[in-house]
Amino acid sequence: MQIKPTLFPEVLLIQPKLFADNRGFFYESFNQAKYAELGITKTFVQDNISRSVKNTLRGMHYQVGKPQAKLVSVIKGEVFDVVVDIRENSPTFGKWFGQILDDKNNFQLYIPEGFAHGFCVLSDTADFMYKCTDYYYPEGERGILFNDPDVNIQWPIDISQAILSDKDKVYPRLKA
Repeated sequence: MQIKPTLFPEVLLIQPKLFADNRGFFYESFNQAKYAELGITKTFVQDNISRSVKNTLRGMHYQVGKPQAKLVSVIKGEVFDVVVDIRENSPTFGKWFGQILDDKNNFQLYIPEGFAHGFCVLSDTADFMYKCTDYYYPEGERGILFNDPDVNIQWPIDISQAILSDKDKVYPRLKA
């Protein structure tokens, strides 16, 4: 597997080794020993899969009390995946990084605690997988506004046409 740099040294863009032939392809989507060599030593305890339609925008989410690190990837389709540094004492507080994840590049993104996460769907549909290091904790569910002008994420869709949950529409700004 290859590691590609991101804006944040803690956020890892991982490209698994793909074995392809006339039958299709195979790759390891997770191997605890290999990921530990990359510095990902947390134990993943929950896997989630979401399916979303084109122009769906999910985010920007994080969890307090029981924060989660995530290893995310796209099983089918294409998304623009975004992380925002929400660590108040970080020199990159409020900065964002975005990357296309799809079923062709097979990239994975490791997002440690201290980052908000979201994505928008570029294909007709997208199946998105999350490996999480802690269980969903509804009382700790938080978010920042997807179009916070202080963060200024450059979404590659017309956000006036974005399909959003009611919660995602009203999250506070990061520096509110």
